[in-house]
This record gives sequence, C-alpha cells and structure tokens, in this order.
Amino acid sequence: MDIISIFRFFNKMGEILINIPITSSIPNLENIDCFKTYIGFEFDFESDCSKDDILEIFEFVEDDVDLLVFKHNDTDSLLTLLKHRENENLKEILIENCSYNEESFEIKQTPIIQEEIKQEIIEVKTPSTQLTINNETIKEEPKANPEIAKKSFSLRVDSSKVDLLINKMGEMVIQNAKLMQIAEQNADEDLEEVSEGISLLLEEIREAVMNIRMVQVKDSFVKFKRIVNDTANKLGKDIDFIIEGGDTELDKSVVEKLSDPLVHMLRNSIDHGVEMPDVRQKNGKSPKGVVYLRAYPDSGSIIIEIQDDGAGINKNVVLQKAIENGVVDKNQKLSDKQIYKLIFEAGLSTAQEVSDISGRGVGMDVVKRNIEELRGVIDVDSSENKGSKITIRLPLTLAIIDGFLVQAGETKYIIPLDLISECMELTPECQTSVEGSSTINVRGEVLPLLDIRSFYNEKVINEIRKNVVIVKYGNYKVGLQVDELFGGQQTVIKPLGEIFENVPGISGGSILGTGDVALIFDIPRLLEYRIKQGE
Repeated sequence: MDIISIFRFFNKMGEILINIPITSSIPNLENIDCFKTYIGFEFDFESDCSKDDILEIFEFVEDDVDLLVFKHNDTDSLLTLLKHRENENLKEILIENCSYNEESFEIKQTPIIQEEIKQEIIEVKTPSTQLTINNETIKEEPKANPEIAKKSFSLRVDSSKVDLLINKMGEMVIQNAKLMQIAEQNADEDLEEVSEGISLLLEEIREAVMNIRMVQVKDSFVKFKRIVNDTANKLGKDIDFIIEGGDTELDKSVVEKLSDPLVHMLRNSIDHGVEMPDVRQKNGKSPKGVVYLRAYPDSGSIIIEIQDDGAGINKNVVLQKAIENGVVDKNQKLSDKQIYKLIFEAGLSTAQEVSDISGRGVGMDVVKRNIEELRGVIDVDSSENKGSKITIRLPLTLAIIDGFLVQAGETKYIIPLDLISECMELTPECQTSVEGSSTINVRGEVLPLLDIRSFYNEKVINEIRKNVVIVKYGNYKVGLQVDELFGGQQTVIKPLGEIFENVPGISGGSILGTGDVALIFDIPRLLEYRIKQGE
C-alpha cells in the first residue's frame, strides 16, 4: 500500500492541514521485521466531504489498518476516548506524538454531549475500536445494542472454508443424481419421493451457500478511484470517474480475477481514450474527461462496462497496424466490429510512444484471455471523437448452475438453463438455407442454426426426431440442433484439464447420475463461431 498515494487522494478531496508521522512504535534496527508496518499517521483534514467519503478511501485496505476518525477540535470525543483508557497513558502518548497539548484535554463535558459524541468516533476493521501505539493494542469493546443485534450481525470467515463448503455441496448434488437414477431404474416410488425432496432441499441450500460467495462489486470498484486519479495526474489529464451499479452482486472468485483486467482497461481509457484538456477544448468538449465504470445484471449474466467520452478508436490506424503485424491480410474486408476486436491481438498497439502505462502491445490480449477463462465475453464499440465502450459479460457464478441436459450423437451436453429461450422440434418446413448456411424460421424470425452433431464430428445414433434448443446471449440468438432432450438438472462445473482447454465451445464438464461425463457448452464461443460462419 502506497500511503503517499492515499494522501494525494485526500488532497484531491480537500486539504491536509497537519500531518504528523507516529514513529514511537518503530523498534531498533536489529528487531525490525521487513514484512511489518510500524509507522502511523495523525492528520487534520479540511473538506466538505462526509465521513462516509473519508471511510471509503480506506475501504479496500480496511482489514490492514487501524483507523479512528472524528471531527477536528471535537475534544469531547477525545476526552471520552481517554476516559475509557485512563490506565494506558494514552494522553501522554498523544501529546508526545500527535498534534495535541495540555489545553486540549481541559474542556469539561456534559452528560448530553457524552451521548452525542458516541456517534462521532468511527472505527474500521473490527466491531471494537482499536488503536496500535508502541506495539500495544488498545481495545475498547462497544456496548451491545439490543435493537441492532436483532436485525443482523456479520461473521468473518476464511474464503477457503466457503470454497470447501461449495465443493462438498457439489459432491452432494452428484450423489443425489445417482440416487435418483437408481430410484428410476428400480421403479421405487418411495425412493423417488425421498430423492425429489432431497433435490429441493439441496437447491435451497445451494442458493444459500452461493449467496455467501456473492459480494457487491462496489467493494472492488472503490479502489479504482485512486488508480484513475494517479494515472490521470501522471498524464496531466483531468478525469471525472463515475461508478454506477455498485450494488450489483457477483461471485467473489470472479471479482478477484476481474480486478487486474479492469485496472488495465481503465488505464487504457485514460491514456488512449481521453484527450488532453487543451485538445478537448479545441474539439468543443469539456476539458474534464469522464470515465464510467458500471455493472448491471442481464439475462442470467452480469454486464460490466467501461466507457469514456474521449477520441474513440481510430479504426484505420488499428487496421493498418494489424496489417503491418501480419494479423490480417491487406485484401481482407472487415466490419467495424471486427476491426475494433483487433486491439485484443498480442503485440498490437496504437500508442505513438512507449510509456510505463501503455504502448508495448502487451495487455489487452491477456485481458481477453482472463475474461474467457471466467467463461465471459468481451466486446468493443467506439465512435470517433465521441468515445469508446468496452462491455464484459460474465456468468453469475463458476461453481454450480442449473443446466439442461441434451444429447448429440454419442455424447451428452449441458446447456446453462438461464440462456435457453425455448426448445422445439426441427421440421423440414422451418429449416432453410441462406447463402449455404443453415437457418431456422421461428415464427417469422430467421435464426442461425448450428448442428452440434456435425460440429463435433459425432456419429449418427438417432434419426427419429431432430430437436432444436434456442439459446440467447446478449443480443444474439442461435438454434442448436441436437438429437435428444432430457430436461433440467443441477450441474456441478468441473474443469476438464489442459488437454481439453482449446476445444471450441466447451467450458467444462459435469458428472451425471449414471457416472457418465457430460460436456458443458460455452454458449458465447458457440454463438461467436456460428455468427462468424454466417458472415
């Protein structure tokens, strides 16, 4: 953690009037542990911002700091603190190390003030107030409030314990699927009834367990404020960073893996996207640029967008760089969307000079790979002189999903249930061909059709009936032709290993009640393949 960066952010929100380092806890050189922090800071800060704004600055390091915040010259709060710690020589320590003197402790307080100032001291990290001075932790346990206690309380649990619980939950789902299979094979109605009851309970437990892993994305987005501010200052730009949809919930493991890609894309927006203030004024824009980071749910997925009002992507420059690097052929005709996606190619950069922020052509290809590892897709849209928007679409969770079991040839496949629009029989009347590509007419709407059996070179097993599952992802819809439909079931996502990681359209596997392995479709990859096939 760079404390100077935090001070710089404070000065952007107001002004630090006094800043005194607390060095009394620093041991002798031979006793110093280089992995520990011994220095503290006490400072007066003048600003119009609220206490919540101040606490938000420390939100992403709240587990690593002991923080006390109260109003300037609020001697009553200070005296209350000393009264509860009168045996700890705290007064002398504050006078010696901080900006207090004897006169600061001489104001008398009334019972009414004492009640009011209980709200003025705010602590971060634990339910109790902590202050570390001279290697000693001074702790004050708050009084229990019966009304608050009845509403809710939080319990901090190591994430590995939650991961273990989810893994065991997945194994229970698999074992129950086997139990249902045995009940059906033996036509045991009592066992079937018990198994169905267990399935309902497991589904409720699964939802509860998964909710433990769900966190609001604002907890991760807050730390980007300082990164945006530092990057803008380094480049001499003025940026207004706006976060929208911070209360959107996403799997914690997804949020953690998303942090680095978002940092890279935000820096790119500030460096490549937003122009210098004088250039913006010449173009009739406000000298202050705007960068949005927003999140919202959509069709069983989470959408994260990074948008700026900068110069946009110059598609001619991108295309020329791609031709120079041999990424595309100079005679190849590409749509605007395809050109914009070239920025994710390794080694391709449109920066005129290399800096410590960008220009090496390394990063956006890694960003795309990280997003795809999360079973997500990334898309780019841009308008010259108006700005660019990068859209990331992610699944809600990586562990257990509701799936729909189908079969094509000899292999069973699972389609995420949230992405299925409808299922129907494929009749000759509704199947057509446009420019050599198969399509299907669904009540007047012509959709691309992908034959799963031929796509994966499956053997012909059943020609009695052809079925189509219509899947929707974002604004795209595609029909998947399969042989049999088995219905919905809870699906535990298992990785397939490095051997299968490059198989197109497959994101993982799942163990069925019969012990067979079903492959889980990567719907975004399948849609992308079929749409490109039709272009």
